[in-house]
Amino acid sequence: MRAVLYLRVSTTDRQTTENQRMVLAKVAEHRGWEIVETYEDIGISGAKGRDKRPAFDQMLKDAVRRKFDVTMCWSIDRLGRSVLHVANAMAELDAAGVALYSDQQAIDSTTPMGRAMIQMASVFGEQERQMIRSRVVTGLNRVRVEGKKLGRPMIGSKVRGRHQAAP
Repeated sequence: MRAVLYLRVSTTDRQTTENQRMVLAKVAEHRGWEIVETYEDIGISGAKGRDKRPAFDQMLKDAVRRKFDVTMCWSIDRLGRSVLHVANAMAELDAAGVALYSDQQAIDSTTPMGRAMIQMASVFGEQERQMIRSRVVTGLNRVRVEGKKLGRPMIGSKVRGRHQAAP
């Protein structure tokens, strides 16, 4: 199997990815997996979204391109601190046909039990999305009841006149 490592630490001064790399390299060697790439985000919080973590984003893009068969991480929290971010990443890897191995949680989606764990994580991610949506809708309804206007403010007649007069 072609494996990649995803390594992440939140700070640059006191943390290193080397411990993660050593553990995962031993696991890959033991299982006969070939490490074909290492993706590292150094000094970037797991609370940041995919758009703020360039190595994480590239890893997911390469997964869709089927450049590897399994993503290895030291711990699920290396993928992200938000249940939603982690569930989305797991779902994207799964849809691409890429397995996930997380050493600390003993999640290995190359096994039937590991796949079940991935599916359970996706269920929790979907539940979190629905709870967020419910809170947003409740807030919008409250604002409407209070008589406040939603959406962009209307532009004044002077501004409208300038835009209509432009060639």
